[in-house]
Amino acid sequence: MQVEQLKNVVVEQLEDLKAKEISVLDVKELSTVTDYMVVASGTSNRHVKSVAHNLVSEMKDQGIQPLGVEGDDVSEWVLVDLGDVVVHIMLAQTRDFYQLEKLWDPNWKEARSN
Repeated sequence: MQVEQLKNVVVEQLEDLKAKEISVLDVKELSTVTDYMVVASGTSNRHVKSVAHNLVSEMKDQGIQPLGVEGDDVSEWVLVDLGDVVVHIMLAQTRDFYQLEKLWDPNWKEARSN
């Protein structure tokens, strides 16, 4: 699966799983680890864990083996590493605290205020 297609499938799955505030960050020029970071919010620890679990399951069904899953024990912030796409599923307050978009996208503040 091509990188753009993988990114689109991830976003579609997050939308289907009712993740909130889905944000796609193109980090190709900033990182050698991944091409895209996708950040999404869940409404509760259970929702965060469920979204991550179902995303991993769907990726496996499509023949994509995640390189790793971190944080699903507490489920405030679950990272799903798909190689070219890294997905962060977070509680809203955790997301507000760490502000990944601000770290990885220099235009984040301008884009969010528009």
